[in-house]
Amino acid sequence: MAKPKVFVTRMIPEAGLSMVREFCDADIWPGDLPPEREYVLEHVKGVDGILSLLTTKMDPAVMDAAGASLKVISNYAVGFDNIDIPEATKRGIPVGHTPGVLTETTADFAFALLISAARRVVEGHNYTLAGKWKTWGPSLLLGQDVYGATLGLVGFGRIGKSMAKRATGFDMKILYHDEFVPDDDPFAAEVGAQSVDMDTLLRESDFVSLHTPLLPSTHHLIDATALAKMKSTAILVNSARGPLIDPVALYDALKNGGIAYAGLDVTEPEPIPMDSPLLTLDNIIIAPHIASGSVTTRDQMAVIAANNLIAGLTGKPLPNCANPQVYG
Repeated sequence: MAKPKVFVTRMIPEAGLSMVREFCDADIWPGDLPPEREYVLEHVKGVDGILSLLTTKMDPAVMDAAGASLKVISNYAVGFDNIDIPEATKRGIPVGHTPGVLTETTADFAFALLISAARRVVEGHNYTLAGKWKTWGPSLLLGQDVYGATLGLVGFGRIGKSMAKRATGFDMKILYHDEFVPDDDPFAAEVGAQSVDMDTLLRESDFVSLHTPLLPSTHHLIDATALAKMKSTAILVNSARGPLIDPVALYDALKNGGIAYAGLDVTEPEPIPMDSPLLTLDNIIIAPHIASGSVTTRDQMAVIAANNLIAGLTGKPLPNCANPQVYG
């Protein structure tokens, strides 16, 4: 019996890739960089399934190229803004993703960005590398206290709540804004988090950390108006999606003292262009989208993505489906 044909848009960890190879006739793009658009359109022709990454668009043109044989798209990510979900649903194609598994790992990294920005860790490292460290100094690279400060969480889903758990260890006051989480959320009560409107969160927080999905309503959620409401000593952290922040407005705020610091794992565009003005600033940390980048988590993501793909190919409901309405 012939194996189902699938196209895998990037190499994923062997923990999941071996499952795909065993079950499928897999055409796997081997490059470190994403395949070109024309390559994708050519190689999805007649496939039964696609295993995609955030770096490759899954839009109507790709679905058209695949044709009527396409049964499932499995995304190796918790997010799926690279996939036209309404179009996939209209065509009866379930879309898989990898929620939950990267929650704690991403929260670890977001909190690492928060502390590193607060205490100017990267600046200190660069100061040492540049040979500037001559002696201990009482005013050298002074940062902000994390302990006892106010943390504002924009988005109070899995990762936002995991950030709140970490904040309790630093006796932080926790504010959150999430239109989909009730004011009397039991977990919020457990950690002492307070639901507030966005203006209050921006105005009162020492640290603002973004954990909301990218939607039309959240594109450039943090713009010049929002940044102007923040404390001049505030630190902004983004481990969610780059376009949540207007990069031009962020540069102006960091350059002119509107806010003190930023810690980013994601940018707009991504990767960040090397001529971006943000790269000229000392008061920003920019990591290359590695918040979920632990060995264990990436292996688990690969297994979940493979299981979603195989389920879709065999006509079973996906264990983790981004568009469950496809099942009626």
